[in-house]
Amino acid sequence: MRTRLMATVAVSLVLGHAGAALAQSSTPAFQNSSSEAQRRASSNQATAELFYMIQQLQGEVRRLQGEVEEQRHQIDRLKEQGRDRYIDLDQRILELSEKVSAQPEPAAAASGAGAASSGSAGTPTREYRQPKAEERKAYQAIQDLIRNQKQYDEAISRLYDFIDTYPEGDLTVNAYYWLGEVYLVKPQLEQAKQAFTIVATRYPDHRKAPDAVYKLGVTLDRMGDKQEARRRMETVVKDYPNSSAAELAKKFLAGGNS
Repeated sequence: MRTRLMATVAVSLVLGHAGAALAQSSTPAFQNSSSEAQRRASSNQATAELFYMIQQLQGEVRRLQGEVEEQRHQIDRLKEQGRDRYIDLDQRILELSEKVSAQPEPAAAASGAGAASSGSAGTPTREYRQPKAEERKAYQAIQDLIRNQKQYDEAISRLYDFIDTYPEGDLTVNAYYWLGEVYLVKPQLEQAKQAFTIVATRYPDHRKAPDAVYKLGVTLDRMGDKQEARRRMETVVKDYPNSSAAELAKKFLAGGNS
Protein backbone atom coordinates (compact mmCIF):
# COMPACT_ATOMS: atom_id res chain seq x y z
CA MET A 1 0.00 0.00 0.00
CA ARG A 2 2.74 2.33 0.96
CA THR A 3 4.70 1.41 -2.16
CA ARG A 4 1.63 2.10 -4.39
CA LEU A 5 1.13 5.56 -2.79
CA MET A 6 4.75 6.54 -3.37
CA ALA A 7 4.51 5.43 -7.00
CA THR A 8 1.40 7.56 -7.47
CA VAL A 9 3.13 10.63 -6.02
CA ALA A 10 6.18 10.04 -8.22
CA VAL A 11 4.04 9.79 -11.34
CA SER A 12 2.25 13.01 -10.42
CA LEU A 13 5.54 14.84 -9.96
CA VAL A 14 6.86 13.54 -13.28
CA LEU A 15 3.69 14.58 -15.07
CA GLY A 16 3.86 18.02 -13.43
CA HIS A 17 7.42 18.58 -14.52
CA ALA A 18 6.63 17.31 -18.00
CA GLY A 19 3.68 19.68 -18.28
CA ALA A 20 5.79 22.60 -17.15
CA ALA A 21 8.56 21.64 -19.56
CA LEU A 22 6.04 21.30 -22.40
CA ALA A 23 4.56 24.68 -21.56
CA GLN A 24 8.00 26.26 -21.48
CA SER A 25 9.01 24.62 -24.76
CA SER A 26 5.82 25.77 -26.57
CA THR A 27 6.04 29.48 -25.58
CA PRO A 28 9.17 30.43 -27.69
CA ALA A 29 7.69 28.68 -30.74
CA PHE A 30 4.52 30.74 -30.47
CA GLN A 31 6.51 33.88 -29.97
CA ASN A 32 8.70 33.12 -33.00
CA SER A 33 5.60 32.57 -35.14
CA SER A 34 4.10 35.86 -33.97
CA SER A 35 7.31 37.78 -34.73
CA GLU A 36 7.53 36.22 -38.17
CA ALA A 37 3.95 37.23 -38.90
CA GLN A 38 4.68 40.79 -37.81
CA ARG A 39 7.78 40.91 -39.99
CA ARG A 40 5.81 39.63 -42.95
CA ALA A 41 3.07 42.18 -42.33
CA SER A 42 5.62 45.00 -42.10
CA SER A 43 7.33 43.77 -45.25
CA ASN A 44 4.02 43.65 -47.12
CA GLN A 45 3.17 47.19 -45.98
CA ALA A 46 6.59 48.50 -47.05
CA THR A 47 6.19 46.80 -50.42
CA ALA A 48 2.75 48.32 -50.89
CA GLU A 49 4.05 51.78 -49.97
CA LEU A 50 7.00 51.40 -52.34
CA PHE A 51 4.68 50.30 -55.14
CA TYR A 52 2.46 53.30 -54.48
CA MET A 53 5.47 55.63 -54.56
CA ILE A 54 6.65 54.09 -57.83
CA GLN A 55 3.21 54.63 -59.32
CA GLN A 56 3.28 58.26 -58.20
CA LEU A 57 6.74 58.77 -59.70
CA GLN A 58 5.67 57.16 -62.96
CA GLY A 59 2.65 59.46 -63.08
CA GLU A 60 4.87 62.49 -62.42
CA VAL A 61 7.28 61.40 -65.15
CA ARG A 62 4.39 61.04 -67.61
CA ARG A 63 3.14 64.50 -66.66
CA LEU A 64 6.58 66.06 -67.13
CA GLN A 65 7.00 64.27 -70.45
CA GLY A 66 3.68 65.74 -71.53
CA GLU A 67 4.80 69.23 -70.55
CA VAL A 68 8.10 68.78 -72.39
CA GLU A 69 6.26 67.66 -75.52
CA GLU A 70 3.92 70.64 -75.26
CA GLN A 71 6.84 73.04 -74.85
CA ARG A 72 8.65 71.41 -77.77
CA HIS A 73 5.52 71.87 -79.86
CA GLN A 74 5.28 75.53 -78.86
CA ILE A 75 8.96 76.09 -79.67
CA ASP A 76 8.54 74.45 -83.08
CA ARG A 77 5.49 76.61 -83.72
CA LEU A 78 7.36 79.78 -82.72
CA LYS A 79 10.26 78.80 -84.96
CA GLU A 80 7.87 78.25 -87.82
CA GLN A 81 6.19 81.61 -87.20
CA GLY A 82 9.56 83.33 -87.01
CA ARG A 83 10.64 81.67 -90.24
CA ASP A 84 7.42 82.75 -91.95
CA ARG A 85 7.88 86.31 -90.73
CA TYR A 86 11.49 86.33 -91.85
CA ILE A 87 10.43 85.18 -95.33
CA ASP A 88 7.68 87.79 -95.38
CA LEU A 89 10.10 90.54 -94.35
CA ASP A 90 12.62 89.41 -96.93
CA GLN A 91 9.91 89.52 -99.61
CA ARG A 92 8.93 93.02 -98.53
CA ILE A 93 12.51 94.16 -98.89
CA LEU A 94 12.76 92.69 -102.37
CA GLU A 95 9.57 94.45 -103.41
CA LEU A 96 10.72 97.73 -101.90
CA SER A 97 14.11 97.44 -103.56
CA GLU A 98 12.43 96.95 -106.93
CA LYS A 99 10.22 100.00 -106.36
CA VAL A 100 13.17 102.15 -105.28
CA SER A 101 15.21 101.03 -108.29
CA ALA A 102 12.33 101.85 -110.63
CA GLN A 103 11.91 105.39 -109.28
CA PRO A 104 13.81 108.21 -111.03
CA GLU A 105 16.51 110.01 -109.11
CA PRO A 106 15.26 113.22 -107.47
CA ALA A 107 16.19 116.39 -109.29
CA ALA A 108 19.37 117.99 -108.03
CA ALA A 109 17.70 121.37 -108.18
CA ALA A 110 15.02 120.45 -105.66
CA SER A 111 14.14 123.46 -103.57
CA GLY A 112 15.13 123.72 -99.94
CA ALA A 113 11.46 123.63 -99.00
CA GLY A 114 11.32 120.11 -100.32
CA ALA A 115 14.16 118.83 -98.20
CA ALA A 116 13.43 116.67 -95.19
CA SER A 117 13.49 118.32 -91.83
CA SER A 118 16.11 115.77 -90.70
CA GLY A 119 18.59 117.28 -93.14
CA SER A 120 18.42 114.90 -96.13
CA ALA A 121 19.23 116.61 -99.43
CA GLY A 122 16.91 116.32 -102.39
CA THR A 123 14.43 113.97 -100.69
CA PRO A 124 10.79 115.02 -101.08
CA THR A 125 8.76 114.99 -97.90
CA ARG A 126 5.55 113.10 -97.42
CA GLU A 127 2.65 113.23 -95.05
CA TYR A 128 2.67 110.32 -92.60
CA ARG A 129 -0.54 109.13 -91.05
CA GLN A 130 -0.58 110.31 -87.45
CA PRO A 131 -1.38 107.71 -84.78
CA LYS A 132 -4.61 107.61 -82.86
CA ALA A 133 -4.78 107.00 -79.12
CA GLU A 134 -5.10 103.21 -79.42
CA GLU A 135 -2.17 103.00 -81.82
CA ARG A 136 0.00 105.17 -79.61
CA LYS A 137 -0.88 103.06 -76.57
CA ALA A 138 0.11 99.85 -78.37
CA TYR A 139 3.41 101.42 -79.43
CA GLN A 140 4.18 102.59 -75.90
CA ALA A 141 3.53 99.08 -74.58
CA ILE A 142 6.11 97.74 -77.03
CA GLN A 143 8.58 100.41 -75.94
CA ASP A 144 8.11 99.27 -72.35
CA LEU A 145 8.87 95.67 -73.36
CA ILE A 146 12.09 96.79 -75.01
CA ARG A 147 13.43 99.46 -72.67
CA ASN A 148 12.23 98.35 -69.24
CA GLN A 149 11.34 94.67 -69.32
CA LYS A 150 13.98 93.58 -71.86
CA GLN A 151 11.49 91.07 -73.27
CA TYR A 152 12.97 91.10 -76.75
CA ASP A 153 11.26 88.05 -78.24
CA GLU A 154 7.86 89.28 -77.12
CA ALA A 155 8.70 92.75 -78.43
CA ILE A 156 9.60 91.35 -81.85
CA SER A 157 6.28 89.52 -82.06
CA ARG A 158 4.38 92.62 -80.98
CA LEU A 159 6.27 94.80 -83.49
CA TYR A 160 5.27 92.53 -86.36
CA ASP A 161 1.67 92.63 -85.17
CA PHE A 162 1.83 96.42 -84.90
CA ILE A 163 3.16 96.77 -88.45
CA ASP A 164 0.41 94.51 -89.78
CA THR A 165 -2.30 96.30 -87.81
CA TYR A 166 -1.17 99.90 -88.45
CA PRO A 167 0.53 100.03 -91.87
CA GLU A 168 2.05 103.12 -93.43
CA GLY A 169 1.84 105.36 -90.37
CA ASP A 170 4.36 107.59 -88.63
CA LEU A 171 4.81 105.07 -85.81
CA THR A 172 4.99 102.22 -88.31
CA VAL A 173 8.36 103.55 -89.46
CA ASN A 174 9.43 103.68 -85.82
CA ALA A 175 8.31 100.08 -85.44
CA TYR A 176 10.53 98.98 -88.34
CA TYR A 177 13.43 100.87 -86.80
CA TRP A 178 12.96 99.28 -83.36
CA LEU A 179 12.62 95.89 -84.98
CA GLY A 180 16.14 96.44 -86.28
CA GLU A 181 17.35 97.63 -82.88
CA VAL A 182 16.01 94.56 -81.09
CA TYR A 183 17.46 92.20 -83.67
CA LEU A 184 20.79 94.00 -83.31
CA VAL A 185 20.74 93.44 -79.55
CA LYS A 186 19.91 89.71 -79.74
CA PRO A 187 22.06 89.69 -82.05
CA GLN A 188 20.38 88.50 -85.24
CA LEU A 189 22.32 90.60 -87.70
CA GLU A 190 20.69 89.56 -90.96
CA GLN A 191 17.22 90.39 -89.62
CA ALA A 192 18.51 93.69 -88.22
CA LYS A 193 20.00 94.55 -91.58
CA GLN A 194 16.69 93.93 -93.33
CA ALA A 195 14.66 96.00 -90.87
CA PHE A 196 17.03 98.98 -91.08
CA THR A 197 17.09 98.66 -94.87
CA ILE A 198 13.31 99.08 -95.02
CA VAL A 199 13.52 102.39 -93.15
CA ALA A 200 16.52 103.59 -95.15
CA THR A 201 15.07 102.79 -98.60
CA ARG A 202 11.34 103.26 -98.19
CA TYR A 203 11.21 106.13 -95.71
CA PRO A 204 14.33 108.23 -96.41
CA ASP A 205 12.54 111.44 -95.37
CA HIS A 206 11.36 110.14 -92.00
CA ARG A 207 13.00 111.39 -88.81
CA LYS A 208 14.20 107.84 -88.10
CA ALA A 209 15.94 107.52 -91.47
CA PRO A 210 19.33 108.98 -90.38
CA ASP A 211 19.49 106.68 -87.37
CA ALA A 212 18.40 103.72 -89.49
CA VAL A 213 21.14 104.31 -92.08
CA TYR A 214 23.71 104.72 -89.31
CA LYS A 215 22.58 101.52 -87.57
CA LEU A 216 22.59 99.75 -90.93
CA GLY A 217 26.26 100.72 -91.20
CA VAL A 218 26.91 99.40 -87.68
CA THR A 219 25.16 96.14 -88.54
CA LEU A 220 27.16 95.70 -91.75
CA ASP A 221 30.37 96.38 -89.85
CA ARG A 222 29.51 93.63 -87.34
CA MET A 223 28.72 91.30 -90.21
CA GLY A 224 32.23 91.88 -91.56
CA ASP A 225 31.25 93.99 -94.57
CA LYS A 226 33.55 96.87 -93.68
CA GLN A 227 33.50 98.55 -97.06
CA GLU A 228 29.71 98.70 -97.31
CA ALA A 229 29.51 99.83 -93.68
CA ARG A 230 31.80 102.73 -94.43
CA ARG A 231 29.75 103.65 -97.49
CA ARG A 232 26.59 103.79 -95.37
CA MET A 233 28.30 106.06 -92.86
CA GLU A 234 29.35 108.39 -95.64
CA THR A 235 25.74 108.42 -96.83
CA VAL A 236 24.58 109.54 -93.39
CA VAL A 237 27.08 112.41 -93.37
CA LYS A 238 26.19 113.42 -96.92
CA ASP A 239 22.38 113.07 -96.88
CA TYR A 240 21.66 113.97 -93.26
CA PRO A 241 24.42 116.44 -92.31
CA ASN A 242 22.41 118.14 -89.57
CA SER A 243 21.40 114.98 -87.74
CA SER A 244 22.90 113.49 -84.60
CA ALA A 245 23.45 110.30 -86.58
CA ALA A 246 25.81 112.23 -88.86
CA GLU A 247 27.99 113.08 -85.87
CA LEU A 248 28.14 109.43 -84.89
CA ALA A 249 28.94 108.46 -88.46
CA LYS A 250 31.81 110.96 -88.52
CA LYS A 251 33.25 109.39 -85.36
CA PHE A 252 32.91 105.96 -86.94
CA LEU A 253 34.75 107.10 -90.07
CA ALA A 254 37.41 108.90 -88.03
CA GLY A 255 38.01 105.76 -86.03
CA GLY A 256 39.67 104.09 -88.99
CA ASN A 257 36.91 101.56 -89.69
CA SER A 258 37.25 100.29 -93.20
